[in-house]
Amino acid sequence: MTLVILSLMFWAGAWALNVGLSQSPVVQSRAGRLLVPAIFGITLLVVWEGLVRGLNVPGVILPPPSAIGARIAVSLPTLWADFRQTFVKGALSGYILGCSAAFLTAVLIDRSPFLQRGLLPVGNFVAALPIVGIAPILVMWFGFDWQSKAAVVVVMVFFPVLVNTVAGLAATDRMQRDLMATYSASYLQTLLKLRLPAAMPFVFNGLKIATTLALIGAIVAEFFGSPIVGMGFRITAEVGRLGLDMVWAEIAVAALAGSAFYGLVALIERGVTFWHPSQRH
Repeated sequence: MTLVILSLMFWAGAWALNVGLSQSPVVQSRAGRLLVPAIFGITLLVVWEGLVRGLNVPGVILPPPSAIGARIAVSLPTLWADFRQTFVKGALSGYILGCSAAFLTAVLIDRSPFLQRGLLPVGNFVAALPIVGIAPILVMWFGFDWQSKAAVVVVMVFFPVLVNTVAGLAATDRMQRDLMATYSASYLQTLLKLRLPAAMPFVFNGLKIATTLALIGAIVAEFFGSPIVGMGFRITAEVGRLGLDMVWAEIAVAALAGSAFYGLVALIERGVTFWHPSQRH
């Protein structure tokens, strides 16, 4: 019970510190903006550790962060192999293929009113299909290796990127398009010099949404069949053995990989759309 009380006291102190920092000029700097979420994350881990140990929660229900960290330390080769199989081979390859296909399809849809009326409603229908229903079918079609996981990721990321890109290509106003027409600009010139630059915030919005969907899709697809390696396979196997510390280790690796992937896309967006008001701080 002492650990529980200390954990709650630590939480209250960290909360007060974060409230003070959020109202301080220090938070306006880049280091300050990172300090508040860092304190929040550390607080969450400390409270988690204190409550689990103070209340004697069994490890098969919820292991403490220290046990998860120890498991990560002794399982680095296994975690790295699972990461390569799921993220590099499945999620990343599917992300690149799906986003590229969605971008090219959006340009075709923008060029064709027929496709705007015909393909987008079908796309919305397919996007609403449950991944747990699509994944086993694609695993049967493409086999148990990473190709089937990449196919699931393609299906998951295609339509969010497609819809955002189509919306972005329509974001320019009529006055801007009329100005390009007075310069006798062709469709391709208007697309490259006006409409695509204006669409970039929308495109990156879809790409950022797709980063999380890609990893989720690859992991879920591995639940329905995979080689004896991969995050989804490991989670399923360890749940059956009640190895919850390894399950949480895989979850931690997936969360870190997904956050880093999202941050990389956001960093690229900042460089490409530096002119947009959302990037001015």
